[in-house]
Amino acid sequence: MTPLERTEALYEELLRWYGDGADKEMRAASKLLMVALDRLRTYGGDDWRTLVYSYIDTLVEHPERFRQMLNSQRGETKTDPDDLT
Repeated sequence: MTPLERTEALYEELLRWYGDGADKEMRAASKLLMVALDRLRTYGGDDWRTLVYSYIDTLVEHPERFRQMLNSQRGETKTDPDDLT
């Protein structure tokens, strides 16, 4: 399972957590975004905001390109070194 697939699975798990609650899709996506923003701020260096805004701009101005970028992350799973034994 690729990292993107794992992230999407976590999103689905969050949706189940919220059950029939109001705005569950927005709440689940917001949780993922909050964690991602915190990690980008912590580990992304001085230019982390530029990266975030470039993704936002691409999503707003070129949604099909953003979708292509996202889909390109669905590539093959990298080999786990523990699986080589």
